[in-house]
Amino acid sequence: MASCKYSWPAANERHLIGKRISRIDGPAKSSGRAKYTLDINLPGMLFVRSLGSPYAHAKIASIDTSEAEKMPRVKGIQLMKRAGDEVQWAGDQVAAVAAETEEAAEDATRKIKVEYQELPFLVNEADLNHAKTAGRTRIATQEKVGDPDKAFADSDAVVHEGYYGIPVIVHCCLEPHGHVLQWTGPQNLRCYSSTQSVSTLPSVFAEAMNIPANNVEVISHYMGGGFGSKFSMDLWGSAGAQLAKQTGRPVKYLLQRAEEMEVAGCRPSGFARIRAAAQKDGTLTAWESDCWGTGGPSPSGVLPIPYVLTNIPNRVRNHTFVMTNIGPARAWRAPNHPQACLLTMSALDDLADKLKMDPLQFFMKNADLAPENLGKVYREELQKAAELAEWSKYWHPRGDKTPGHLKRGLGLSIHTWGGRGHVSNCQVTIEADGSVTCELGSQDLGTGTRTVIAIVAAETLGLPVDAVKVKIGDSRYPYDGSSGGSTTVGGVSPSTRRAAVDARDQLFAAVAPGLGVSAGQLEAVGGRIQVQGDASKSLTWKQACRKLGARKVQAVGKNPGECMLGSSGVGGAQIADVTVDTETGVVKINRMVAAQDCGLIIDMKTAESQVYGALIMGVGYSLFEEKVMDPLTGRMLNPNMEYYKFAGIGDVGELVVHMMTGPGYDERGVIGLGEPPVISPGAAISNAVANAIGVRVPSLPLTPERVLAALEQKGEMA
Repeated sequence: MASCKYSWPAANERHLIGKRISRIDGPAKSSGRAKYTLDINLPGMLFVRSLGSPYAHAKIASIDTSEAEKMPRVKGIQLMKRAGDEVQWAGDQVAAVAAETEEAAEDATRKIKVEYQELPFLVNEADLNHAKTAGRTRIATQEKVGDPDKAFADSDAVVHEGYYGIPVIVHCCLEPHGHVLQWTGPQNLRCYSSTQSVSTLPSVFAEAMNIPANNVEVISHYMGGGFGSKFSMDLWGSAGAQLAKQTGRPVKYLLQRAEEMEVAGCRPSGFARIRAAAQKDGTLTAWESDCWGTGGPSPSGVLPIPYVLTNIPNRVRNHTFVMTNIGPARAWRAPNHPQACLLTMSALDDLADKLKMDPLQFFMKNADLAPENLGKVYREELQKAAELAEWSKYWHPRGDKTPGHLKRGLGLSIHTWGGRGHVSNCQVTIEADGSVTCELGSQDLGTGTRTVIAIVAAETLGLPVDAVKVKIGDSRYPYDGSSGGSTTVGGVSPSTRRAAVDARDQLFAAVAPGLGVSAGQLEAVGGRIQVQGDASKSLTWKQACRKLGARKVQAVGKNPGECMLGSSGVGGAQIADVTVDTETGVVKINRMVAAQDCGLIIDMKTAESQVYGALIMGVGYSLFEEKVMDPLTGRMLNPNMEYYKFAGIGDVGELVVHMMTGPGYDERGVIGLGEPPVISPGAAISNAVANAIGVRVPSLPLTPERVLAALEQKGEMA
């Protein structure tokens, strides 16, 4: 990247950037002082509960709320559906009740009488032929490159065919979706929202309520998870705002756990029949896939397969949308990538086995099929991951031949993501007393955004991190983009850097005459403003700020802006080390190893934490998570945290994270990291299980039942 005054400091000049720095909001969170939307309780506040449809697909004939309106403590009712509307999934919200207690609101929903006309529904997409017969499919993509038929028929080709699947899972954010809504005037609305989009949500509420966007304030100081599901106002947002208007009192409308899992969004599924071919030396030559999946009643995204190794010379792929009545699809951490990764990496791992080739060598050999000349990066990451996982020591050809029912195996995967920073505006203010404030209309999903902003500002101003006050989570602050697509750090870091540099230069201009030099000869380092390289000609930070007198220094930095401080495109490699009990079918994670790049790392501690969290989440969807639907009633059978299983601390094994840094990586500037490391665990773990037991378990999650079924089909039950 071309150098300019905003460029990131050289490696030998970084005092904070790249170091392991604890989160500045850690004490507030660990002590309980941090207030989430769920914690907001306003005077006179009402509580809202909603009535959901008992049917997966039906037309509403009539709604009668008269009995509910007469109930004690009930203050308002808002219809979310009308007679003639259709409900598209079980739990689809029909009406909302505001009452003085949660119990009163809940009781009142049971008094609402709704007559439905049941309609045909589909909740199981795994059987594509059944979905086609039901008329619930739509061709999404048909693509052909080269001559796949000729490549598959080549006498030197080794061909593998297989079936693979990854199911629908739900977000299940620890803090449910919702808002606390308060009208502060006839045309003024304040929203305490659990949202990934503080700056953009006011206009959405304003349009729904027919008021000016400037009259809406959205506040989200802390939030308990989003993962791609919390961008919208949602139906409960508009209904809550209407109830607050109708009753003249603030209302709290956050989803209950069953609602959260039935209506707040899911990650679409992916199933595929795949054929892949390679020459006997392992060179990939052909790919064919017939893929399908569902994200609910509307078409979901097309899976980008073949994944990462996109330049296979001869390839054909078809993708079919299956429309089901399971609830709505929403972006889930790296949309479409975990699905595509599982399908692709499983098929290629199986092909390597058919070639009798070490999959590490197979992927290293074919790494140049990745786009944008990233083959070298993937080889470096695969080599580092293999070193940390002790691949040469523990990997073996498929099927652990050691005696006993405990079988150990290793599997690998590679992944990619974009991560370019979003539009961001940061205002940095330096007061005459030396205090420094950064203001952005950003949000912190729990990833450490506040800390990253503080580090960048402190590094630029030569101050300790705790000398910078960060204000985010309020739409009254300068506009900042939504936190999605791993764009936040890549957005707020450059805007903060530019604002801090401009504010610092204004301070230099005020101080320079007293030191007898020009502003361009000054530097900020170690809590002092000094002549470059000459600490004898200096002022302490506070002494320098006093030169401002009654003034204050203020600057706004924008991303994008002058001088590129970030870019896009990251890669990573992961290796899973598992032990499978062939008597019980239980998969145990021994170790997960991740080698990940993300350009210039602002805070090594939060970067590593992002990867740790992704690995834990990956173990969860690999071994436990699945939205289980009843084909007879169309209802979700596990809409709670008792039967919807997650990984616990005893399930994740040892986590080893290596961030790829230094020459060749840092020069690319800051790139987002939140999503890429969650992509590969499913594929790596599935491949490790296949390596351990000698047979592919075709679909996630790798439950004991599925493992035992695969062993039984192979005829090798212990």
